[in-house]
Amino acid sequence: MSFLNPDSFFKPEFDDLEFTGISRIAVPNMGKPDLLPLWFGEGDAVTPEFIRRAAQQALDDGQTFYANARGIPALRDTLKTYLDRIYGLDINPDRLLVPGPTMITVAMAAQASLTRGDQALVVSPYWPNIERAIQITGAEVTSFAQEQRNGRWFLDVDGLIAAVTDRTRLIYVNSPCNPSGWVMTPEQQAQLLEFCRARNILLLADEVYHRLVFEGDVAPSFLSIARDDDPLIVVNGFSKSWAMTGWRLGWMVVPANRLEQFMVMAQCFTTGAPTFIQAGGIAALQDGEPLVRELREQYRTGRELVMQRLGGHPRIEVLRPEGAFYAFPRIKGLTDSLAFAQTLVEQENVGVAPGYT
Repeated sequence: MSFLNPDSFFKPEFDDLEFTGISRIAVPNMGKPDLLPLWFGEGDAVTPEFIRRAAQQALDDGQTFYANARGIPALRDTLKTYLDRIYGLDINPDRLLVPGPTMITVAMAAQASLTRGDQALVVSPYWPNIERAIQITGAEVTSFAQEQRNGRWFLDVDGLIAAVTDRTRLIYVNSPCNPSGWVMTPEQQAQLLEFCRARNILLLADEVYHRLVFEGDVAPSFLSIARDDDPLIVVNGFSKSWAMTGWRLGWMVVPANRLEQFMVMAQCFTTGAPTFIQAGGIAALQDGEPLVRELREQYRTGRELVMQRLGGHPRIEVLRPEGAFYAFPRIKGLTDSLAFAQTLVEQENVGVAPGYT
């Protein structure tokens, strides 16, 4: 049986791709004079000079050639040292890859584990491109929503586990969460990882906001409890914690017994991240702790401002985020967030992201 459309050269999952709601708002309005752009997940800080200088020095030194698709050894070594320090680990270096943008690592995980007829269970709310990266594999995306309990976002892990079917091949969870700001507890992580071990389901943990928490210095990580061969992929990156969104540099921690296969995928997807970009990543990991703390305090100030201005509005419900740098308010009586975002950018020149698109 063929799933191809006889009128198209492409598979239906490709032909069905559409712009996300964020793109529908942002793409036609980027570059407008005096626009206040609050739609993308980035702050307004330029990447600091010490990181830019490291990349510039690498360029001046002639680091413009192909490199190991797994990432240059100096960055992988620095990354191991960083992860060991913040989590108290001795992580197996054979689990580390730096193939390029963090979004590529998500796509690699989806392509490696899913095919037509499979199901991916995605904790929502989530960044909409996650759904697209899964849908292109032919798998079905089923969302499982966080709840609001006692003034906080909450994930019912028992309910998430109960939602698993015999077609579930992947569970995706983002903590700290874009856009709710929810942070998963170590107990919840242990429960979910143990279930995935028992059922042989891939757990895809997106920890890109790991340093942007407002209690403590680092969010809980699945890496703290994982074994080398667990059905777990942890993806992360430099964009959020070191103000490097435009650098497109991320890493992934994979099962040690699948390193070769993921290296081959990296060769096919990106042939590796540019070496001079990786030099900037080394500088960020080695010398970036003051920057991480500075950005976190900046976002804490922003959080309090948003809570002060929106939290007291009679038509707006907004929960205080525990991590990341988003506010995810509910406007009473609003039924079409895309239309609202379009009106806001047209009439007030403020760009926001519509919910659940």
